[in-house]
Amino acid sequence: MKATVNGTPRDLPEGLTLGGLLELLGSGRKGIAVARNERVVRSTEYDTQGLCEGDSVEIITAVAGG
Repeated sequence: MKATVNGTPRDLPEGLTLGGLLELLGSGRKGIAVARNERVVRSTEYDTQGLCEGDSVEIITAVAGG
């Protein structure tokens, strides 16, 4: 399946959830925000939101500092 993650086209396994994508990318689940097709997804839904062909996912990491 092809999807775009943070602006980069990627080949991903079929049936992958957002939670699976985060795991595949080695990303933690704290301090991030995830949007799928320009809609923010609640962290409680990461493991139930399946990705589809052509989806666009943005993963934003919070950074502290000044």
